Amino acid sequence: MFSILAQNAAQESVPVTSLIALLIFGIVFLLLLILKFKLQAFLALIVVSVIVSIGATFVNPTQAAGLTEIGQTIVKSMGGALGFIATIIGIGAIFGGMLEHSGGTQSLANTLVRKFGQEKAPWAMLLTGFIISIPVFLDVALVILAPLLYALARDTKKSVLVFGLPLVAGMAVTHAFVPPTPGPVAVAYFLDVSLGYVIGFGILVGLPTAIICGPFLCSKMAKLVEAPKIPELQSNENESTKDLPSFKIICGLIALPIVLILSQTIVQEMATSGIASGLTDAERKVEVARLLNELDIWKQFILFIGHPIIALMACTLLAIWFLGTKRGTSKEDLVEISTKALGPAGIIILITGAGGVFKGVLTATGIADALKELFIGSPIPIIVLAYIFATLVRIAQGSATVAMLTAAGLMVSFVEGFTQPYLALIACAIAAGATGFSHVNDSGFWMISRYLGMTEKQTLKTWTVISTAISLVSFGIILILSLFIPMK
Repeated sequence: MFSILAQNAAQESVPVTSLIALLIFGIVFLLLLILKFKLQAFLALIVVSVIVSIGATFVNPTQAAGLTEIGQTIVKSMGGALGFIATIIGIGAIFGGMLEHSGGTQSLANTLVRKFGQEKAPWAMLLTGFIISIPVFLDVALVILAPLLYALARDTKKSVLVFGLPLVAGMAVTHAFVPPTPGPVAVAYFLDVSLGYVIGFGILVGLPTAIICGPFLCSKMAKLVEAPKIPELQSNENESTKDLPSFKIICGLIALPIVLILSQTIVQEMATSGIASGLTDAERKVEVARLLNELDIWKQFILFIGHPIIALMACTLLAIWFLGTKRGTSKEDLVEISTKALGPAGIIILITGAGGVFKGVLTATGIADALKELFIGSPIPIIVLAYIFATLVRIAQGSATVAMLTAAGLMVSFVEGFTQPYLALIACAIAAGATGFSHVNDSGFWMISRYLGMTEKQTLKTWTVISTAISLVSFGIILILSLFIPMK
């Protein structure tokens, strides 16, 4: 890396060395604020964005905005990021809140355990985690399903880890790879890739990863530590016997937005596949708009209903009706459920918006171009670079979401002119890097330790190994797929 910097220093059109040094300082300072000074990630990202912007006005005055324009750059970047991301995360949070309140999560898990039987219950828990973590935040789903894990452990006389580790493995995969969870939604927006492609490739990569890193690996990890004492139930055991919604309705509600978004992507790709190459981004957008407006009305309807915001909104309204109103939930309670669901979502939205600010600052100051110039002659493939960026940030500060946001911001200058499928693979590579190497600076590490009754050492020997395996296996699958997907 330092040899590349030396080569560029003599003939750089922009001050590459100084800008890269500024970037390194910004990332180190970001980690310091989060880890040492315990500053909330949202505020830390904003502070670092401001400091980097100020530094760039001295390092690269010809491209960076002046001091008087830094505030406007932050406002513009925050607004651009949240226009799409905040809507998706907010609607998705209400959807997840309805599943949680109605008992839909328990219904899904209970039905799958009955169908698989107790002997194959670990596979049922893996599939439950994989499905339920699409609309429901990982920590919330773990709290809801903990009583079922404890009941399985008592009934089968097996360690709770036999069932709990596959559950969290399935959750971790879709939490990172499949929208509408915040990480992949934000990465898709930053890289300007269709959410349909991210969903498609997220499932294509995530499902085999979950199977490979599921019960077989988890059972081996569970044998490495002494079976922990089953923790006390955190909720009323009678909840498991209450009237739960239909398994088919739950699966249908979760699958419907995914199917609609994928349908929109297919129709749009078929309609625009004949566009000539060599067009600028502006010319291509004009041509795409013209072709889509000339489609048959039924195809235009698919494009409308399959837009991620419209699809998720429609399915959330259906969830409110089938899981709330139809089951006798009052209007006042529905409002309370929705409002409660938006609480934790608001924090995620602000952090995501701050990630958008960081990405906007990297572009506006010329740092993104400097980073591209630094690695343009490097033998490291772009997709490997994306994985490395996400992995380093993940190991350093713990949060998978922050790691994905930071890595996506660093990758924006590398992906110009790339095909949508290849961009989706890069998004998956970022997700793979941000999933692995969970340790003591990861809040998920402590959630899993607490609810599965493990000590810190036991969690490092089990969950850290499993999360790292998820990262490496998924990245291996991504590399194989990249051999068959055209980059440009």
